[in-house]
Amino acid sequence: MYKIFYNEVLILLTDRLDNLSKDGFYYKDDITIESVLEIAKSNKFSIIYLYHNDLKSLWKEFKWFFKIEKSAGGLVKNINKETLFIYRFEKWDLPKGKIEKGESKKEAAIREVEEECGVDGLIIQEKLQKTYHIFQRKNRKTLKITHWYSMKTNYSGVLIPQLEEGITDVVFKNDSEVKEALKNTYGNIKLLFHT
Repeated sequence: MYKIFYNEVLILLTDRLDNLSKDGFYYKDDITIESVLEIAKSNKFSIIYLYHNDLKSLWKEFKWFFKIEKSAGGLVKNINKETLFIYRFEKWDLPKGKIEKGESKKEAAIREVEEECGVDGLIIQEKLQKTYHIFQRKNRKTLKITHWYSMKTNYSGVLIPQLEEGITDVVFKNDSEVKEALKNTYGNIKLLFHT
């Protein structure tokens, strides 16, 4: 199953029929990808299920409609088990960014966290799930595929938001603050905390 966010609408690509009776369920043979995107844009449903028995071919066809942008980021904890958040565009988010040419996903994840937050001493612990979201750039729909890593750091210095990237705050949050931040974040970020 692939979970793709288009604004705050979740598009689920699936090869299972267990959601067949739900509103927003479509067979790929009965609808075009363009139509699915239009329905998502209309906010008629909060979740759209797109079914095909061959999930691999469905994913390949779905991706064909977009410019693909690959990025990497981190779910970072400090020695107090607090989680690193950035504040950008009026929402709490996790640090991430585009993978540069010749750079590995892990290298990009560490570089982006360092650049966006002013933190160092990052150690990758494990690979987390990928997230997917669609956004519009220069009249072209882009599908961003983000590779996430669980990281830790002993950094205790001043956190510096990367203002030129629109980041206005960087902060480590305790569990109750994380819970509050997740009320004002993106669907794909919530996925990282509920797996």
